[in-house]
Amino acid sequence: MRSDFSMEQQGSTGTQRQQLLLEELQKSQSEMTGQQLHRSLEGQPGAMGLATVYRNLRKLHQQGKVRCRHLPTGEALYAPVDRDQHHLTCVSCGTTQTLEQCPIHEMNVQAPKTDNFKLIFHTLEFFGLCNRCSPKS
Repeated sequence: MRSDFSMEQQGSTGTQRQQLLLEELQKSQSEMTGQQLHRSLEGQPGAMGLATVYRNLRKLHQQGKVRCRHLPTGEALYAPVDRDQHHLTCVSCGTTQTLEQCPIHEMNVQAPKTDNFKLIFHTLEFFGLCNRCSPKS
């Protein structure tokens, strides 16, 4: 595994790292944690330390290129922003189901008229109890 220092010596820029992370997310069929991204890059050109992965994921999120959602366990999952997926998440066990379609698209949501805010993406998540965790009546 390469260290971040050796990456700097070889001229790898933050933009290149971000592009590599974005490409890895786009290849995946599902959301990925920072640790999963880190493991998937191990041994490849451009591999980076775990802290660097999270730092660049945060930058990609701030740029509106990736979406991040947090499970009840605190774990963060990342996906490209163009993957418009929404979820049902169990607050007890953390099980997640992807909604088949985005219910927001059916709504007529008016963004506030303001000059100091640019809408990049939206998220929608429902929390509850799955069948295994619901109390049986």
